[in-house]
Amino acid sequence: MHSRKSEMFAAHRVASSRDVDHASQALTEIFLPVDFPSARTSGNFEMQLNALKVGRLTCGYMRFRDAVRIATAEAENYHLDIPTGGRATMRAGLGSPIHGTQDTAGMFMPGRPVEIASEGHFAQLSLMIPRDHLQIEVQNLLGRDLLRPIEFHGEIDLLTPGAQAMVQMLRVIDSASGHDGGLLTNTLGTQRLEQVLVHSLLFAQPHNYSAALAGPAPAAGLRPVSQAVELLRESPEHPWTLTELATAVSLSGRSLQEGFRRTLNSTPMGYLRRLRLEKVREELTSASPETISVTEVAARWGFTHLGRFAAAYRSEYSERPSETLRRRSRRLG
Repeated sequence: MHSRKSEMFAAHRVASSRDVDHASQALTEIFLPVDFPSARTSGNFEMQLNALKVGRLTCGYMRFRDAVRIATAEAENYHLDIPTGGRATMRAGLGSPIHGTQDTAGMFMPGRPVEIASEGHFAQLSLMIPRDHLQIEVQNLLGRDLLRPIEFHGEIDLLTPGAQAMVQMLRVIDSASGHDGGLLTNTLGTQRLEQVLVHSLLFAQPHNYSAALAGPAPAAGLRPVSQAVELLRESPEHPWTLTELATAVSLSGRSLQEGFRRTLNSTPMGYLRRLRLEKVREELTSASPETISVTEVAARWGFTHLGRFAAAYRSEYSERPSETLRRRSRRLG
């Protein structure tokens, strides 16, 4: 957990201020209305805020020089607060206090105000997930409407594998956020990161639909799977997500996954990846090395991580993509 102590999303500075009103306004614009009770009499107040959007999610990092008390309005969305430096007591409404450390985070639901009181220098990662977006993800996974709002257990054990996977995804976003172009400027990349983060939370942190998500997925017939395959083959360049594809064929995400496994021995996204590899190979086979690069073609078909792309290409075609491109040049010569 030591690596979480450093500043994150540093290339996306929103505010660095000793002015309480300015700090409050910055947090209000990014997350939700907040106040700093007693901060005006402190004299040591200082806040730094970094934040960026990843699809529909908001990722933030905030740091306070001295002890601080934060009081929020009633939240409209879901908020995950992960301390990265110092300690704080976090409480939603009249709920039990959560003692936030670098091993314990807080998950807060819509409709309740939250108070955070740190003991000294304090820093945390914050993830805001729109309420409607999270509800749609669970509905698509279950294949039915939700009768009640999603209610998480508030305290998150950051030492569990699921929670560590969430933190690791935030680190990936942090690394990508420091570079112009690349993963966060690619629609396919941001949608994938967004979905992995949301699904990591849904399957890692207990909530009132956890048991339903752990149960067997409803069976998918052959026709919806065929329709999904047709959609993927018609538009492999589209930034498909499992949720969007499942909705298009009127299935839950898990049912579609199971249908692909039974009929094609694949997953929808695995099938799409092979389609895109085919398109890359077609371009590399017909192009000249003087007019096009492997990186350019790979990016055009949604492959943002060149190392993983090269490995997948070699596994599928038993040669490197650069060898495919050079072979075209040798034939012409």
